[in-house]
Amino acid sequence: MKKKRVSDQVTVNARARYDYVLGDELSAGMVLTGPEVRSIRDHHVQLKGSFVTIRNGELWLNNLTLGADTARNIKLLATKKQITAMERAKVDGSTIVPVKLLGGGRHIKLVIAVGKGKKKYDKREAIKKRDIERERYA
Repeated sequence: MKKKRVSDQVTVNARARYDYVLGDELSAGMVLTGPEVRSIRDHHVQLKGSFVTIRNGELWLNNLTLGADTARNIKLLATKKQITAMERAKVDGSTIVPVKLLGGGRHIKLVIAVGKGKKKYDKREAIKKRDIERERYA
C-alpha cells in the first residue's frame, strides 16, 4: 500500500502577512531545473523580497533566491482563468505576493495571494494586537 505524503512547507514568507492584507490564494506550479529543485528540497530558498508579475498572459515569480545563486525569474504554471482573475485584482490596485512554497511531495508548488499594502498605522495595530494576545496566554 502506497502512503500519500502531505505537502511540507519548505518556506514561508513571513513579511507577506505583515506588509499586506491578503485575499484570495492560488497554488501554482513552477518551471524549474534539476539543481533548482534540489536546492528547494534542501531548504536553500528565500522568498523574502520576491514578487509576482504578469507578462504576456503568464505569471512570473521575480527575485527568488535559490541557495548561493543570485535572484532569478521563474515562470509559474496556472490556468488562463486563474491568471485573468489575478489580472483583474491587479487592476484594482492590489499586488500578487508569494506566501509559501510547498515541496513535500512529487511536485513543488508556490502559494500566491492577492494582497493590498498595509499602511504604517495598520502594522503598528497588528503588533499591538499580537502583544496583547501573547500577554493574555502567557
